[in-house]
Amino acid sequence: MSAQTIHKDMTVKELLDHHPETLDVLVANGFENLKDPKVLAGVGGFLKLERAARTKNYDLDNFLSLLQQKVAEQHQQVDVTMKTTQNNTSEITISGLLPCPVRLPLLEGFDRFVEQYSKETGTTVSYKFEAASLGSAWMDEHIQTVTSADQLPDIFVSAGFETFFDPRTIGRFKEQGLFADLTGDSINRSFDGLELKDPKGHYGLISVVPSAFMINHDELGDLPAPRTWADILKPEYEQKVALPVGDFDLFNAILLTIHKMYGDDGVKKLGRCMLKSMHPAQMIKNAQRVAEEKPPITIIPYFFSRMAGMVKSLEVVWPEDGAIISPIFMLAKADKRDKLQPIADFLASREVGETLTNRGLFPALNPEVENQLPESHPWQWVGWEYLYSHDIAEQIRYTVGLFEAAMEADE
Repeated sequence: MSAQTIHKDMTVKELLDHHPETLDVLVANGFENLKDPKVLAGVGGFLKLERAARTKNYDLDNFLSLLQQKVAEQHQQVDVTMKTTQNNTSEITISGLLPCPVRLPLLEGFDRFVEQYSKETGTTVSYKFEAASLGSAWMDEHIQTVTSADQLPDIFVSAGFETFFDPRTIGRFKEQGLFADLTGDSINRSFDGLELKDPKGHYGLISVVPSAFMINHDELGDLPAPRTWADILKPEYEQKVALPVGDFDLFNAILLTIHKMYGDDGVKKLGRCMLKSMHPAQMIKNAQRVAEEKPPITIIPYFFSRMAGMVKSLEVVWPEDGAIISPIFMLAKADKRDKLQPIADFLASREVGETLTNRGLFPALNPEVENQLPESHPWQWVGWEYLYSHDIAEQIRYTVGLFEAAMEADE
């Protein structure tokens, strides 16, 4: 069964009939009685999600987003809106990884666009956007084995430094002039002072994934809440921080940026502060139930701040010295610029940007988008000079080694 968008007028029973996997979310958020089939058949038949959220004083958008995230994870390997498949007969191929919270709505919009584009131009297009949670395993299977430029999609969208900059994989084609930034020159004012445009014109950016701190005050005790990355690295927070190791793109961005800011010693301190690794959705879930070990501090993609807002003991902190970001890149083949430009324009458009920021809190570079950000939102960006002056794949391996050695030394 394909996933569908969850909406406020859906009853609990309708939700669970279509998406039984969301029962875990409901139970974790105070609806334990729904495990009883009699309660579900009775109350669940008329209790709408909007009313359910109101009974718990939950923010409705956060509540629906949490349920939709569970559905997206369940259906992450099913391309529910893809009308064509990757094949050798299409004139244009598009591929990549999309963040789970926005994958389904982006696919729906892209499907409509491609249908119109093909009708107007007569150009056949096939595309495949997987869930970003598939991460490095998907990259290993579909990208790392590429041996010629012809095997690459014409447009590729994803976060992740290692994939794009590794000179042994996609990075080597950059040196051949294969890619061109087709995203335009203007950048959203949210990023004023930040140099996000590739000075060499190879890589385009359409959005970023910011990081933030989630503080569990019930677990933090008398310790002050960290407000900066420098705070996180202090000895008093050793073995008190959970990091998004499973989110390979953001974790790598954190490692590289900490290394740029504080060198080897900073990465080692980050390793020593590590308590455990969880997916951020697990952090939210565990904050609401008894567990053997709850992290007082969690580094999260900013998107999960919406869910954290549903738990009284949790506070989300935007780092005062800047949220470390993982860019969402778009690579396009330069020799197909004429055919690809309308597609690139759509992917970098206001419509896509508003989906990214409104549904996922992923700030968009499109200048017409009103990004959903705090009034004060400084950034930490590793920068193009760093990316072009280092073997990034080797830097990731090196910093991961430092991090793991420091973490293991404290076990």
